[in-house]
Amino acid sequence: MSIIDSQVHVYAANTPERPWHSMPNWPDHVTGDEMVAAMDAVGVDGAIFISAFSMYRYDASYAVEVRNAHPGRFGLVKPVDPSDPAVADVIADWKKTPGTVGIRIMMTPEAGRNPDDPGIDLILREAVRHDFPVNMLCWGNLDAGTAIIDRHPDARFIIDHLGILQPRTPPAPPEPWADLPKVLDLASRPNAVIKVSGACTLSHAAYPYPDIWDPLARVFDAWSLDRCLWGTDWTRAFAVVNYAQAVEPFRLTDRLTESERATLMGGACARAYGWAPPVRG
Repeated sequence: MSIIDSQVHVYAANTPERPWHSMPNWPDHVTGDEMVAAMDAVGVDGAIFISAFSMYRYDASYAVEVRNAHPGRFGLVKPVDPSDPAVADVIADWKKTPGTVGIRIMMTPEAGRNPDDPGIDLILREAVRHDFPVNMLCWGNLDAGTAIIDRHPDARFIIDHLGILQPRTPPAPPEPWADLPKVLDLASRPNAVIKVSGACTLSHAAYPYPDIWDPLARVFDAWSLDRCLWGTDWTRAFAVVNYAQAVEPFRLTDRLTESERATLMGGACARAYGWAPPVRG
């Protein structure tokens, strides 16, 4: 099977030539070369590269550089700005950029946007026009995310990180799955799929994180595996798990059959984005 990580963030060191907007508790750099080496070490064939909003905001130029240096290993997703009056042109230009597979909107509480924000409406219309799926980060704000999905039934949504707020540092919160009922309800929306990304950060147990599987089984039952996209959320999860620890629990678990694993760890992602890495000999 082809293993596709549905969410990685790759970035260069913070320099005056390419300064970071903010400095999260991530490694000093995870370059394209370093990300490919980490993927190769655990048998990950390709990844959806989400341009890092924390560092680069709406500038995805580094993602384009990495994809061009490693053709076939990354599909690219760019955050887009609802406040930008030229956002329609930005999306049109992104569609023409080799290797692009989607766009992203930020609907966290910190973003401070309402579901009926005119800029969000414009982005969703343009996403439909250009046949782009829309990644949406709405953890901590699932009601608003659900309202957007219902407001735009013709758009295709990919919900980041199970829709559940995940820690950047250990330990996991006392009730990490508190929003699970809302996540399960969201499964009734046929125009959405969900990323099972960063799940290991929600564990109260040590590697290989056995306590994630019962709540994940409820997600799989509600959404069906062909609408669930496994991913690591590396490097956001850096302080909680390393890359191999985010991959191996899914690759080795006996809670999935080989067919289920192939769907969760690659097939569903390839269908959602219309992209897959080439078969390597």
